[in-house]
Amino acid sequence: MRTEPRAKLSDKTGPARSLEEVLEQIEHVERLLGQCANELSSINGLLKRELEDRDPLHAEKSALEKSEAVESKVHDAFAKLSVVNRALEGEVRGRNMVDHQLAASVEQEEASRYAAFHDALTGLPNRALFDDRLEHAFEQAKRQGWTLAVMFIDLDKFKNINDTYGHDAGDIVLKTIARRLEENARGEDTVSRHGGDEFLYLLSGIRDEKSIAMIAQKIIQNVQVPIAVSLRDLNISPSIKASIGISIFPNDGTTADALVKSADKAMYRAKQDNSGYAFAAQDAEK
Repeated sequence: MRTEPRAKLSDKTGPARSLEEVLEQIEHVERLLGQCANELSSINGLLKRELEDRDPLHAEKSALEKSEAVESKVHDAFAKLSVVNRALEGEVRGRNMVDHQLAASVEQEEASRYAAFHDALTGLPNRALFDDRLEHAFEQAKRQGWTLAVMFIDLDKFKNINDTYGHDAGDIVLKTIARRLEENARGEDTVSRHGGDEFLYLLSGIRDEKSIAMIAQKIIQNVQVPIAVSLRDLNISPSIKASIGISIFPNDGTTADALVKSADKAMYRAKQDNSGYAFAAQDAEK
């Protein structure tokens, strides 16, 4: 099954990562400068106490004064570097916050896009996405001379499950059947929930009706396998029978709506005849 393209966003962008690297370097220099300032202060303190115990020479006093001046400059540089470092930390935090907000925004947009084109219960493409893919399949079929088919799948007597066991049990059945339909689909096919207990199945690149019939039979067999439903004190294994109507492009319609209507009509005949599946062309022949 094809899926919708998803946007990707790394946790850190290039500029933010560069800022963090610069910040690490500045923090390293700041630590070294702080250590130098402390060591210089200690040395100057020792020299000053030593010179206080005796009469210092002029050269010694001058050297101490120069050393103290250097110490003052080092402390001043350390203080200024600390200010720059704090500002850069704030910039990095701001950049990271923007990155997180952007990632959250992209994730929310993806979730909204997914919700707009997928069924909330089963996760299958909804009718809007199905129609879009069907239009795309039309164009490919016209260019390549392919045959494509639409199957309208209805679950026989599904209403009995909801009425007898409740909608929670019915939801489990629908989700299980949706998963089975997806597992049965080829990569170029699209399975959609049309609504309620009805599904649409788009087959592209089909060679003939015999191939379509084989796929329909396989779907009916897979759907009919008993479904384990466990809810609180409820444990049942209902078996659901599917009726399938099949329309083929371009004989049974050249638009999405026309093909779906033709398949829908054929499905009702399959249900009435208890035949499992029926082709729309058989209705036209009558």
